[in-house]
Amino acid sequence: MRFISWNVNGLRAAVKKGFSDYFKEADADIFCVQETKLQAGQIELEGLEGYHDYWNYAVKKGYSGTAVFTKEEPLSVQYGLPEDVHNQEGRVITLEFPAFYFVTVYTPNSQAELKRLDYRTEWEQAFADHIIALDKQKPVVFCGDLNVAHQEIDLKNPKTNRKNPGFSDQERAMFGQLLDNGFVDTFRYLYPEQEDAYSWWSYRMNARSRNVGWRIDYFVVSSRLSDSIQEARIHAEVLGSDHCPVELEIAIEE
Repeated sequence: MRFISWNVNGLRAAVKKGFSDYFKEADADIFCVQETKLQAGQIELEGLEGYHDYWNYAVKKGYSGTAVFTKEEPLSVQYGLPEDVHNQEGRVITLEFPAFYFVTVYTPNSQAELKRLDYRTEWEQAFADHIIALDKQKPVVFCGDLNVAHQEIDLKNPKTNRKNPGFSDQERAMFGQLLDNGFVDTFRYLYPEQEDAYSWWSYRMNARSRNVGWRIDYFVVSSRLSDSIQEARIHAEVLGSDHCPVELEIAIEE
């Protein structure tokens, strides 16, 4: 199966920059997006024939939001996390299939001076509890913008970003704890030492052309799926957002 995840940083804007062409070209079994920044009825996408689509909108207009497009109809769909207090921003969609769960997620940003770190920590614990509970039932594939560069190799300038949002000790530790609970970062599983592999670049100072970036978009799977991972790719050549798409190819028997 072939999965793609992309933080589009505004789906309406991305459509004007070639999103629909890339979606068609990708021909993924499951294609998911984060940061849609829209409400129901605000967009009509072309090229969705053959896909079931599921949307989770933020209460706040023009903010956050996630969507999943899947060729196979899921057995069930869950929007958000079990704790309703965390479901105002449209950040999680969970699809159940016969052999696995698929989850797309847009993790909250801790913001400047880590002013939202306490909320993010609380949110991340709720998300981890959700993923671990799913994993007890059947294997899990989750993906999206996790807003964290886990290791120093995952961003261009680790020393100067040590206390910045996305690379604070707390955020890195929480992601590490989740992996320690039986999950695998698929890209690092295949390419543990690959440098200069990033999925997000600031719009400032020509960061993308100079490849001064961060790897904050992931596919993570239950450890028992490790041997089924066939490929993990970062499509830095695909434009249209400050993030690029990431991809996972995996063999999952139905």
